[in-house]
Amino acid sequence: MRLVGLIFIMLVTLGCQRLEDVGRAPDFTPVEDGNEYFAMNTIPMPEVAQDRAPVGAASLWSGRPRSLLGDRRAAQRGDILTVVIEIDDSAEISNTTGRSRTDAQSMGIPSLFGLPEQINKALPEGANMANAVSTNSNSSFQGDGSVSRNEQLELRVAATVLDALPNGVLRIQGSQEVRVNYEVRELVVTGFVRPEDISRQNEITYDKIAGARISYGGRGQISDVQQPRIGSQIADIVMPF
Repeated sequence: MRLVGLIFIMLVTLGCQRLEDVGRAPDFTPVEDGNEYFAMNTIPMPEVAQDRAPVGAASLWSGRPRSLLGDRRAAQRGDILTVVIEIDDSAEISNTTGRSRTDAQSMGIPSLFGLPEQINKALPEGANMANAVSTNSNSSFQGDGSVSRNEQLELRVAATVLDALPNGVLRIQGSQEVRVNYEVRELVVTGFVRPEDISRQNEITYDKIAGARISYGGRGQISDVQQPRIGSQIADIVMPF
């Protein structure tokens, strides 16, 4: 009874927390609490100071990041680049397996130093050692399986360089939240990229991100309706059948 009461109190508490969101749109995640903000806010950018050169020293051929022909690609912590996600993937797999086996065995001892004749006298009527053992077996198996998958996703998100590893690889993270009515769509991208894979437009495609983790989902009224109730989720885990 104590366990039942504890579960009931827990369900009521969770239900009360959900009641707080009734009639209002879900809040955005604070930007100031993310890794991207700390990466851009804790490391100074010496290039900015270098760009403030005297006007007379200006040149069209300067290689500074903010010059006309400068390299604007992300290269250090706090820099921003664009991640292009274009997934158009489809796969079809079909597999059929069949197996069949038939086996028959028989063994008899019609004569062995006269012993089978003596044993036959003790056996029930109709039984004899001439057909001592006879076995038949038949087994068959057939399996058929197929998988069909089709995915299409086109997204662009600005990511921040969180750290530059000793070998020059950049660790990036990007997040994006879009709120439409009472639903927030969330996009999160993390992974590792090589500086040479970043294009001159300061963009990189998702297939060049090592250890890529891409999450696209949402929270709000639509996502809430699509999820089973808390009691159903607990019953699915606890019930053994």
